[in-house]
Amino acid sequence: MTPKKRKRDVEAAEAGLEEQDAPAVEEVDEDPLARAERERDEAIANWQRARADYKNLNRRSLETIDAAVGRARTEVLGELLLVLDYLDMALMAECTGEEAKNLHYGVSLTRDQMLGVLERFEVKPIEELETFDPAIHQALSKVDDPERAEGEIVEVVRKGYRIGEQVLRHAQVHVVGVEEPSPAPADDEDTEEESSEEA
Repeated sequence: MTPKKRKRDVEAAEAGLEEQDAPAVEEVDEDPLARAERERDEAIANWQRARADYKNLNRRSLETIDAAVGRARTEVLGELLLVLDYLDMALMAECTGEEAKNLHYGVSLTRDQMLGVLERFEVKPIEELETFDPAIHQALSKVDDPERAEGEIVEVVRKGYRIGEQVLRHAQVHVVGVEEPSPAPADDEDTEEESSEEA
């Protein structure tokens, strides 16, 4: 490469660098005051958006935490209801000897303490109703009794409980009602035909 050609290449490269370093000329000359006001308005709008995003994120985080705590509390209190059931069963046992009476008294005190803890968490027994209500009852079985009205509760097997207005555990009951109809014979024949076709 000749010295003249090398010199032209260096000059061209320097000229290219100068063009890149030169500030871009704005097509429209903007008043400095107007530009400052525009930048101020953009900064305020960005700040307000960021503040609203932060508030929304904070609210959603608190809601998520509250929901998780509520689910965990409901699970723990539901497990405590089983302990209360066992204490109730222990209190149903007959007590004849002095030691058995003392044990019965201790179990009774423990049960009362457990009920106190549950009440502090707004857990209360569901009031016993005479008629079946699917919102608060779970039917364990349907009983045929012509002397009673359909839907009448025959026996409460396990008490139900609420936590505030929410049902923590449905009351398990035996209820008067008509037995579920058995499947029609035509359905059985259809299933037999299907199984023979598959074979």
